[in-house]
Amino acid sequence: MRQYMEEDVEKRLRDSKTQRSAFSEVVAAYSEKLYWQIRRMVLNHEDANDILQNTFLKAWLNLASFRGDAKLSTWMYKIAVNECITFLNKQRAINNVPLDDTDVYLLQTLRADEYFNGDEIDEKLQKAILSLPEKQRLVFMMKYYDEMKYEDMSEVLGTSVGALKASYHHAVKKIETFLTNDI
Repeated sequence: MRQYMEEDVEKRLRDSKTQRSAFSEVVAAYSEKLYWQIRRMVLNHEDANDILQNTFLKAWLNLASFRGDAKLSTWMYKIAVNECITFLNKQRAINNVPLDDTDVYLLQTLRADEYFNGDEIDEKLQKAILSLPEKQRLVFMMKYYDEMKYEDMSEVLGTSVGALKASYHHAVKKIETFLTNDI
């Protein structure tokens, strides 16, 4: 959603008469991007759809707390990321998965997903991404897949721009090493 359109939607979200239609526009504008951000984190289509619905529900229920300090898109991403982290933590607890085995659990989830085509190269890339610490994984996905600006990531993740740049650089190096050592 372009900047001027986002500002218009934000205004209409604050007005009870136009709130529903404005929120419908938000859902239409962000559904696909948020779905893929969530999907890359949880790796399963059904889980991603559930989390996306929870994200929009949480956004709708908390519209009054949106002050406009951050961009609407940044606020939506922050909700989605938090919902993913909550979901993954619950899954770890339910399945008794130690924190250091999370990548193994998520890879099994990916393989079991009926929408995963089983492509060997994609699976290898996913393994490389899953080998990253959670924060680096988030930064890598937001920058590489979503082409998110560091300033926006900073607002979503609550981390300085410099730390995010370093995190992305380390993530890229680790992925390169993972992929080249596996050849």
